[in-house]
Amino acid sequence: MMITTSADLSELVARACKTDAVALDTEFVWERTYYPQLGLIQMALSDEDCILIDPIAIEDLSPLGELLSDRSVVKVLHDAPQDLAILSRVTGAIPQNIFDTKIAAGFANLPSTMSLCKLINELLDIELPKTETRTNWLKRPLDEKQVLYALDDVRYLRAVRVLLLNRVIGPQIKSWLQEELNILNNPKHYQENCNGDRFRKIRGCGSLKRESLAILKELVIWREGEAKKQDKPRGHIIKDNILLNIANEKTLQLENLQNKTGISPKAFKKYGTAIIELTQQVLNTPEENYPTVKRVTRLSQKDKLTLDKLHGLIKLKCELLGIDPALVGNSSELKSLAKVLTSSRSQQLPDLRQTEGWRRSLLQDFFHQHH
Repeated sequence: MMITTSADLSELVARACKTDAVALDTEFVWERTYYPQLGLIQMALSDEDCILIDPIAIEDLSPLGELLSDRSVVKVLHDAPQDLAILSRVTGAIPQNIFDTKIAAGFANLPSTMSLCKLINELLDIELPKTETRTNWLKRPLDEKQVLYALDDVRYLRAVRVLLLNRVIGPQIKSWLQEELNILNNPKHYQENCNGDRFRKIRGCGSLKRESLAILKELVIWREGEAKKQDKPRGHIIKDNILLNIANEKTLQLENLQNKTGISPKAFKKYGTAIIELTQQVLNTPEENYPTVKRVTRLSQKDKLTLDKLHGLIKLKCELLGIDPALVGNSSELKSLAKVLTSSRSQQLPDLRQTEGWRRSLLQDFFHQHH
């Protein structure tokens, strides 16, 4: 039941590579470290043949990478991105041919936000116990309840995949589902991009001027490096709201940094000088290199009408095709799209998911009407 040696893992992988589809899941603890600490990997080759892999006992998990990157075997997961990020990191492999039952549910006339428990209940009429959600998966030995709970997370996934595929209406929607699943073959869609736009996720950053925004961006990149190096959560280095205060203050004086930003004495002692130096570097940078301020998309009356029509069309088409409208786009994407389509100036369509692939096909009529 529990694989604890590299040799046994290699044997299991050889067996798994001969099947058409394997179910996978992970259990981890993520409280005091930068990276999640992997406590358990579950695999099912059938509903009877379910196995646990112990990543604490096995130092080298690279044999599992062979299975993950094997394009001929479907890997079935529920809400795959986080599991893929963890599995990719510990095996060094890039997972291929993923079937995410959460995404698939959205193409099979079910909500694309369903938990695995609800999905199994809906499709198989089986109630899964939710007893071990607070378990410390790093502790050994695991008791029987924990083992059964972990195995249940993969036991039914292969059956769920078959049932979902049977519910998808016609070959066109099947190809749209496959297109959406193919995105998971590219790790950039689930690995955190630390140096990109993470600073824009910090609450309150929309109120900053460009200079402060530039400082915030560099502070966030710097903190990311520290968190990785020390393997600590970002907030254990310096909290978001303090970074915002520092960026707002733009101070080059150590005493002001301590008095005016709310930085803790410990963080001040450890990082104060580095923060001042980083602020100085940003202030010496030409203004044209600063990030732009992104304002909230304000809609005119005309834009709102277009947005209402867009929502109406999406709702109608999705009902006909058995797709969850939430898959087509989130509210800020649809707002941006409506604004550009309403504009009398012949603007380029923004770089949005709705302008390519299956989403574009779904919205084709709408684009024709507005261009």
